[in-house]
Amino acid sequence: MRNPPPLSRGGAGGGDQTATHIQSSNEFLTPKHSTEHPPPTPPSGEGGEIRFQSIVDDSTPITQRYKLTLAYDGSAYHGWQKQEPPDGEPLPTVAGVVEQAIIHTLAQPINLVGASRTDTGVHALGQSAHFDAVSRVPVERLAHAINSRLPDDIEVRSAEIADPGFDAIRGAIEKQYRYRIFNSSRRPLDRRNYVYHCWHNLDIDRMNEAAQKLVGTHDFEGLSAAGHGRTSTVRTVFACHAEKHTQLDEIHIVVRGDGFLYNMVRILSGTLLDVGRGRFGPDVADRILATADRREAGPTLPPTGLWLEWIRY
Repeated sequence: MRNPPPLSRGGAGGGDQTATHIQSSNEFLTPKHSTEHPPPTPPSGEGGEIRFQSIVDDSTPITQRYKLTLAYDGSAYHGWQKQEPPDGEPLPTVAGVVEQAIIHTLAQPINLVGASRTDTGVHALGQSAHFDAVSRVPVERLAHAINSRLPDDIEVRSAEIADPGFDAIRGAIEKQYRYRIFNSSRRPLDRRNYVYHCWHNLDIDRMNEAAQKLVGTHDFEGLSAAGHGRTSTVRTVFACHAEKHTQLDEIHIVVRGDGFLYNMVRILSGTLLDVGRGRFGPDVADRILATADRREAGPTLPPTGLWLEWIRY
């Protein structure tokens, strides 16, 4: 992580209380005394230097920024981002549930900011988020404390104190997604919420030929859904490939980049799947990048097979 300029140590009244405490402590560090009762000789260190012992409580809680790494099964949630309709009850979302767990753990309001707005039904193994709080819970126990208030389908995998300027969204430089395709005539009964089922034979070599054409910095508008809301559709894909997991009867599409447009990974995966089926040739990737035409690409695959694996800062 970068080291941006530190934030103010105030917040929640912490700044004023800390200043008052230090000021009153300084009065004890320079005690008044009369000439009749001279002060005792303070202890000396090596070389004769005088050492004073401060009584300032260094453990006084201050506002700090915390970084969480989370995993979740997105099947029961309307995505990551909090959704609070003005005329109805809030929808169940991952961020909403985690934020409430933190509020109850620390007994104070917080605002949880997530790095990636995963859609309804999308899963994560390495989502990142940050929040600011004054906490008396030791950071090494914070993940356990929050998890004790979370349902079984969400887990805080780690909690750490971040630099004051750390931003889970703007600080991300690289993300990796994985799309899991169950490629068999059988039904994936034990993992139907975590894979996409395709019973057609897939040519993985053709899929990889098309995938390599997508690596680099390009305008990916042809692989994004309408209404993505971004001023720029240029992104950099660092790596993209399909890999076969024979024992699982699965083919995984793995894509790593600096950021992704709305539904980009699911449309990219649908396009590579159609290449593997023989509906498109590998050169379809060239046409999509050249025309930026969504109609040239394959379908948007369902969210069930999509996994956010990790985010790097």
